[in-house]
Amino acid sequence: MPMDFDWTMALGSFLVAIIVGLTGMGGGALMTPMLVTFFGVSPLAAVSSDLVAAAVMKPVGSAVHYRQGTIDMRLVGWLCAGSVPAAFSGVLLARALGHGGEVEDIISKAMGAALMIAAVGLVLRGYLSRRAGAAPGATEEKSEGKSGGTVPKVKVRPVPTVVVGAIGGLVVGITSVGSGSLIIVALLALYPALKANQLVGTDLLQAVPLVFAAAIGHLLFGDFRMEVTAALLVGSIPGVYLGSRISSRAPGGIIRRILTIVLVASSLKMFGLGAVPLAWTMTALLAVSGAVWLVLRHRTARALRAEAETVTVPPDELVR
Repeated sequence: MPMDFDWTMALGSFLVAIIVGLTGMGGGALMTPMLVTFFGVSPLAAVSSDLVAAAVMKPVGSAVHYRQGTIDMRLVGWLCAGSVPAAFSGVLLARALGHGGEVEDIISKAMGAALMIAAVGLVLRGYLSRRAGAAPGATEEKSEGKSGGTVPKVKVRPVPTVVVGAIGGLVVGITSVGSGSLIIVALLALYPALKANQLVGTDLLQAVPLVFAAAIGHLLFGDFRMEVTAALLVGSIPGVYLGSRISSRAPGGIIRRILTIVLVASSLKMFGLGAVPLAWTMTALLAVSGAVWLVLRHRTARALRAEAETVTVPPDELVR
């Protein structure tokens, strides 16, 4: 291990990797900005080192989900058909563009908008399922399940799935962001029937060959730094394993809430919000969402009590 090994960087990668294991996203959207903002790594070196580390980290998380049966292999195959060649091409395109600030800014803003839309969609989905009439906290666990189980047989749409993989792979090759963030947003739109933990498992496995292709490209043409990658691996491997273990067994409702938080945080980060304003914004959002959840829970419980009080006993039961 290098003499200048950075244990603080390893700790940061451990925390980010837990989020990756839990939600299938956040690696590039959080890890690369962390390297640039807090550790002064150049953008190209951060992208290259992050992708090489992710090539080792992603299989760890996906293996946990594979054992739990939370992966749709058909979707993985179609996504990889588009993402693998596009990821390698993205590295060459990034080299040709020279990592122009204007190009990266456009990509970041577009991804920020997509992530925010996905977060709003998840919130609406949870609200509508609660309105469907289940007891507080029960609807999501009944509909999502506490473990992977059998992956629901969704109707695969090959052409849009390949296109999603290609766009995601191209963005990953250029910026290292998108293997989870961008593709998981598209999967949410294309296959809403997938459970939350199955969505995470499928996304983690499809990211393995995608990230490998991008990592090879950056090893050949990027700015790979071994000391940065080593610190990332020391923290990320145990982190993604821990997060994946929790994700594969946790109720889908909990995973959906965590995924929503990460989507919002990643979106704000893509819009250029600094670390301190981001922390305060997320704190305020968590406080507001917690208050809204308590109000909705109280109203649902009150409605159930009122319904129970209006239930009358049939006359024949009274005779008995």
